[in-house]
Amino acid sequence: MPHPPRSSTPDPAVVTELRLFHSGAHACGYWPERIARDLVLDPYDSRLALAYPQALRWGFRRSGDLVYRPQCAGCRACVAVRIPVAAFAPNRSQRRTLARNADIEARVLPVERNDERLALYRRYLRSRHAGGGMDDHGAPEFDQFLIGRWNEGRLLELRLQGRLVAVAVTDLADDALSAVYTFFDPDESTRGLGTLAILQQIAWARREGRAHLYLGYWIEGHRKMDYKRNFQPLEGFDGRQWRPMTEWVR
Repeated sequence: MPHPPRSSTPDPAVVTELRLFHSGAHACGYWPERIARDLVLDPYDSRLALAYPQALRWGFRRSGDLVYRPQCAGCRACVAVRIPVAAFAPNRSQRRTLARNADIEARVLPVERNDERLALYRRYLRSRHAGGGMDDHGAPEFDQFLIGRWNEGRLLELRLQGRLVAVAVTDLADDALSAVYTFFDPDESTRGLGTLAILQQIAWARREGRAHLYLGYWIEGHRKMDYKRNFQPLEGFDGRQWRPMTEWVR
């Protein structure tokens, strides 16, 4: 699937010119008992790829062709976070993860679906999201959710003795990378492949001189989201500016 060339000078004004929609109320993907709503940039605007880098800087996130930001009444639990990669240093646990996975090969490849990647994706969903509405995903959902139509993306593949064990879907955005979604072999869960994927994305961003790796949303106290604050230094967007996460966590 062809992608538009990456813009080296995104214009912040493009974002303000795009139409912005408020989604209908829906069950929160993180706290199912809560009701959520999102701000969504017009997914049919041809300038969305140009707006995307600035949208990331304003706390938005991509899912498929949608660029959105949670906007829920009475709740500000979702905090967009990013790692300033030049300042990052792995902690002791992360160094152990790197050592444990010294036998894994990492490669950056074009973003596309094949049978091997789809099979791993489906195994991961059945193991990690059984009954959550994603465990029946097939090829169309893979393409819609992970690849998209307009974004410039890559796949970070992790292989163990030639066998695919993890894939990190990653967007390129001028001076940053954005970690979209990672899936891995559930039989290799003791290796810490999710952590390894982030460490490899940080190394990738550093090699290319990119300033940040965006990690999506951090939610304090949420079992599946709180791990992001293990990557330090970490910055969070407060709606106006990016601040060190040490100012957020009590």
